[in-house]
Amino acid sequence: MITTETLSTARRDEMIDITRQVAAIVSKDGRRSGIAVIYCPHTTAGITIQENADPDVKHDVLMRLDEVYPWEHPRYRHAEGNTAAHLKAMTVGTSQTVLIEDGRLVLGTWQGIYFCEFDGPRRRSYHVKLL
Repeated sequence: MITTETLSTARRDEMIDITRQVAAIVSKDGRRSGIAVIYCPHTTAGITIQENADPDVKHDVLMRLDEVYPWEHPRYRHAEGNTAAHLKAMTVGTSQTVLIEDGRLVLGTWQGIYFCEFDGPRRRSYHVKLL
């Protein structure tokens, strides 16, 4: 079974911690061991695992992605004007796989699961599949 979650993003670029939502899906399922696949069905957003203790990490990651992939570039040709968002999403990736053991996500002390928005604000979704 696939669980679909929705969220609303507020800015063009942001990282939203979805760890609690994914952990709740695992808890509700009652699965003791396995894997969780968290998947983003959008071409201008992604899923990553990153530090969740210091909010400056999110700031720094988004700042650096903006430097590498500026929103405007004289040679971009994509008619919608969001080439940078596509490049950022491609770099971050569309999914993450997390181990489940003893009914819990196996994440490091400082790790969280993030939905990464690169073309907001928008109404978005992501899918979680437990195996």
